[in-house]
Amino acid sequence: MNDAALGSAAGVPDPAELLEGSDWGSLEHAYGAAEDTPKMLGALLDGDQQARARALDHLHHAVHHQNTLYSATVPAALYVAAVLADPRTTVAVDKKPHDFPGPLRSELLGWLNSVACAADDETAATSRRLGFDPDDYPPSVDTRKIRPMLLSAVSECLNDPNPHVREAAIAACIPLLDDPRLRCHRATLVPLLRDVLGVSALWQYRERAIDALLAWGEDPAGLEGQREAFAVCDAQDDPIPWATGPTFTSGDTSDLPF
Repeated sequence: MNDAALGSAAGVPDPAELLEGSDWGSLEHAYGAAEDTPKMLGALLDGDQQARARALDHLHHAVHHQNTLYSATVPAALYVAAVLADPRTTVAVDKKPHDFPGPLRSELLGWLNSVACAADDETAATSRRLGFDPDDYPPSVDTRKIRPMLLSAVSECLNDPNPHVREAAIAACIPLLDDPRLRCHRATLVPLLRDVLGVSALWQYRERAIDALLAWGEDPAGLEGQREAFAVCDAQDDPIPWATGPTFTSGDTSDLPF
């Protein structure tokens, strides 16, 4: 366990039990019954890179399609959290133009980040302004319930030897710490926001650090986000965000992990 860990992963269910013990036929994702989801979750650890890519696509485009929470999202998120420490998550995955760098583990952390953001305070407030109470939507309620378990697994990656995994883990902790039961851990994360995420080569992470520090009543002095606000819309070349340093070069940010 590293010094920055925010809890013990002991509370995360066994991944095999999640696959075998969940009634996936009664759960739903974006395209109906989630009967295909356990097979796809198992394929995340497949030795074939194409199989892993298809499994990741299933997470993003079915289980958590367009940032929506479904009844299948909760057990899937618990499964993803449970396998984060598996050595097989250190392997490479296919990268699309808007993907952040890093191995499978960082991709899974990015997905958990997105799931957590869909149940954070800002999203809840926006939903209420639009007339939708998240307390009346079971997937949102259930996602909030499992945040301590997700945090315990995510925080195990805070000192991962891969710098891309470390950044993804710090970013994923931010929305989880909206949970009233977990806010006491914000002070532990603040130095990592300043010293790791706040100086990332990716401006998206730097701005995420600044936003979190401000929201938590901390001073982000000395940190720099995106210097040219419209560069993200105007640039046409080098579409991979980590190929040329901190400048993200596509106007379509819909596939970002937060």
